[in-house]
Amino acid sequence: MAVPSITRSDQGLPAALADATRDETALRRFLHGLPGVDQVGAEQRAAGLATRSIKKASKLWAIDTAITMIDLTTLEGADTVGKVRSLCAKARRPDPERPDVPQVAAICVYPDLVPTAVDALRGTQINIASVATAFPSGRASLAVKVADTESAVEAGATEIDMVIDRGAFLSGRYGQVFDEIRAIKAACGETHLKVILETGELVTYDNVRRASWLALLAGGDFIKTSTGKVSPAATLPVTHVMLQAVRDWHTATGELRGVKPAGGIRNTKDAIRYLVAVHEVAGPQWLSPNLFRIGASSLLNDLLMQRRTQLEGHYSGPDYVTVD
Repeated sequence: MAVPSITRSDQGLPAALADATRDETALRRFLHGLPGVDQVGAEQRAAGLATRSIKKASKLWAIDTAITMIDLTTLEGADTVGKVRSLCAKARRPDPERPDVPQVAAICVYPDLVPTAVDALRGTQINIASVATAFPSGRASLAVKVADTESAVEAGATEIDMVIDRGAFLSGRYGQVFDEIRAIKAACGETHLKVILETGELVTYDNVRRASWLALLAGGDFIKTSTGKVSPAATLPVTHVMLQAVRDWHTATGELRGVKPAGGIRNTKDAIRYLVAVHEVAGPQWLSPNLFRIGASSLLNDLLMQRRTQLEGHYSGPDYVTVD
């Protein structure tokens, strides 16, 4: 493994972590030396936390917090300029009748639609995320992946969601995956990098833990569960494992890194379960869009309907919110 020159993530790391990036052998030794994940324990804890109830005042706070964490996403082959503009309008003003509803964290689109989002979101603090690196397969040359990233950044993307080569990871070519993340991070410059693990294809929780640490060692600002194109996408137990990784990274290094579950989170009840997991597994410091995001397309509508219910005392149907 040809490790690129030292970057931000190497400086000041504990010796054990710095040594892990020295070469392929050291990286493999480190990743396979991580504690194994107790599958039964992880799933039982996730199920237990999912039963937590939240009272009315806290539920309204949770709904608004979840809204601020949404990466409002459209990643379809049929996406158009008009659809992206409509989604950006919704991001700016989620509920047109209620200006107190917070804005979402970001819009997530394909690279060719970044200029449309930049124009539509001008003057706001909403981030513009773009998928890159041969999304969703991750099967392309490094040169193509870097060019894809640079194109999105030059167009105005403030966040890049890259996808790892799962074939390389599952074949044990950890150095290749590490080098690609490093190269994409370099291409991002100051743009934040989210590393998509596609956990549904990683098979085991141990692999999810290894991939999480690999992405963190390589400089990813966020680790993300899924492209949303593979089933299963985000799950609570997998998200628990990833939250443990960023918590332990912070304990070891003092650096804060984020987590983004994406795909399959469609209603308020699910969103609140993820917020409970963040609080209990990583800690309350992660209850911020700077450190936790939810990749979603349909979730926002349900959050808005449930918010109206909390404030008005009766259920508001989908006719009261804009259609994506």
